[in-house]
Amino acid sequence: MEYPKPVMRKSELEKMGFPEEYLMRIYRTKGQSIAWKIDPTSRNSPILFDTQGLEKFRAQKK
Repeated sequence: MEYPKPVMRKSELEKMGFPEEYLMRIYRTKGQSIAWKIDPTSRNSPILFDTQGLEKFRAQKK
């Protein structure tokens, strides 16, 4: 899958068709290095995803 940017917000990925539950499961997976918050101390901080890492993660889970 092609992504328009190397790092994307969760909301941008949702607009591309990824379910929110799937993205949040990745974010909450212990030890993952694909997703992080811009400011971990802020409750409403946007979650960012490394799209190259996301694609590798998707390929492994198939």
